[in-house]
Amino acid sequence: MTKPPLGSTMRLVRPAPNVLGFYDGRVDGVRAWSDEPNWLDDGAYALGICTYAIVDGSQALVYDTHISLPHARFIRQTLEDMGVSSIRVVLSHWHDDHIAGNEVFQDCEIIANTLTASALANNRAEIESGVPPIKPLVLPNRTFAGSLDLAVGSIAVELRQVEIHSHDGTVLFMPETGLLLAGDTLEDPITYVSEADRLAQHLVDLERMAGWSIDRILPNHGSLEAIERGGYDKGLIAATQAYVQKLLRCRREPDLAKQDLKTFGADIFATGAVEYFALYEPVHRQNIEAVLATGTGR
Repeated sequence: MTKPPLGSTMRLVRPAPNVLGFYDGRVDGVRAWSDEPNWLDDGAYALGICTYAIVDGSQALVYDTHISLPHARFIRQTLEDMGVSSIRVVLSHWHDDHIAGNEVFQDCEIIANTLTASALANNRAEIESGVPPIKPLVLPNRTFAGSLDLAVGSIAVELRQVEIHSHDGTVLFMPETGLLLAGDTLEDPITYVSEADRLAQHLVDLERMAGWSIDRILPNHGSLEAIERGGYDKGLIAATQAYVQKLLRCRREPDLAKQDLKTFGADIFATGAVEYFALYEPVHRQNIEAVLATGTGR
């Protein structure tokens, strides 16, 4: 496998007015860190990852700090080259591939919900000694619970706390345009199950999200082409719900649990809301194993 310098395969995209996307990964024959298993390649780069910045004049709000310090430096340099002098950061949740660049923004306001702040503090030693390590881990310096209204220049932004994918999710909603920055709450083609014992609660919050006045969705993991086109419609929420519901059926339908992703998700892919991507086969298998390990029933 080829291993280019970290950040050298980053692509800058403009998926919506006042929104920049910083996309990396899904590059054939390339790994960013090493050939050995690691969170950066297997949980982010191979699957494709995009973090975002909302920009208006001299102000910017960065949604997640990407997978390494070079990636974060690219983001900050891009913004400063545009004339941005005031940067704030929002963390979508506590997982490594969303907070690895925090150190580059340590002089900025870094906002997270209280659950994210606690998870980062409680898992600091593991994060700092991981492969690759995130050391020092810079913690958020502003917290909120439930929701938080912000403004980026003249642009209204709402941070909304949800329990989808992880217990500490924060999504970013722009009410004037109906754009949702979804973090890992929604993913193309399938969600990455990290808290299998909480999937029923994830479905509750997915249903709540489906009721919002969303026009377009930009997830952190998805197709570069779809993100470049402006993201996904609310079909991404329905696809995620259908996949999670089917995962839960595996506890009582052993034959379903044996299916590969292409077979398991055929009806979901047929809707056109998401597209089959072969590198999610290991993610699907891991999801099945996690669901089966958490017991029986719904």
